[in-house]
Amino acid sequence: MQCPFCGTTLADDAATCNNCDWTRRGELETAEGKASDAIAVLLSVVPGLGHIYKGHKLVGMMLMFVGTPMAVGLALLIATGTAGFGILVLPVFWMAVMVHVYASQDRVLPATNDGGEEY
Repeated sequence: MQCPFCGTTLADDAATCNNCDWTRRGELETAEGKASDAIAVLLSVVPGLGHIYKGHKLVGMMLMFVGTPMAVGLALLIATGTAGFGILVLPVFWMAVMVHVYASQDRVLPATNDGGEEY
């Protein structure tokens, strides 16, 4: 393998480079098995899909089938008493779902028998 900093040829299991100050951090990272935060946020236009994409299936299903109908119902209820301004609760709900999925750690894991591309 090549040192990522200086290009010196190293052993495949090398933890440090003798030519520069590069050291390997913990486990090898793979390109597979990483959920994209941007894709998750875009999928959250339908609340819950971004959570399902990142591996939080229960939270995603709860947002889809419980949270969203409750938010719509609450917005309609508030709208009846505020001359329609209660509908503005819905964009706040969608933005909160998008921020939450962006901040959530992904639980998508690569297969155990797949080494993937190491970088």
